[in-house]
Amino acid sequence: MIVPFLAKAAALPVAFLLGLTGTGRAPIGVDTSAPVITREDIVIHAPLERIWRIQTDVESWPQWQPDVSEATKVTPGPLRPGSVFRWSVEGLSGIESTVQQVEPGRRIVWGGPAQGITAVHVWTFTTREDGVHIHTEESWAGDPVDAATPALQAALDASLDHWVHNLKDRAER
Repeated sequence: MIVPFLAKAAALPVAFLLGLTGTGRAPIGVDTSAPVITREDIVIHAPLERIWRIQTDVESWPQWQPDVSEATKVTPGPLRPGSVFRWSVEGLSGIESTVQQVEPGRRIVWGGPAQGITAVHVWTFTTREDGVHIHTEESWAGDPVDAATPALQAALDASLDHWVHNLKDRAER
């Protein structure tokens, strides 16, 4: 009887992790030790499918996100772990981001280095009675961040605030 009990106990953490992401991997999060971390929340009154489509259609970002001047998928097809896209936002050009995790309609994580800054950006989508709750958080670390933490914190705060409001405007049209 002890062996079946141990087998069940060992299976619980695996089942828990599978339930979290559907991939068998624990959710990837921001770098909680990074000197710059921003979190934003908004409720969008539009279908989840529309919001997800807008947010994950990287090449259309410049059409609704004025701070994004260009965006190109390097990896064809839908975004999935390992997909790469290049984009420019608010004076940072040639950013190459890699998708790290995707749960379609629920969660997407991307990040990578850009001009000495290592970023991790997490988006979570939750359907609620009053709409779709969007939670996003992003961390920045690296020498440029250490050298100008207050200025870069303010820049990231403003950038994510603009992003979620532009997403809301686009999705609710």
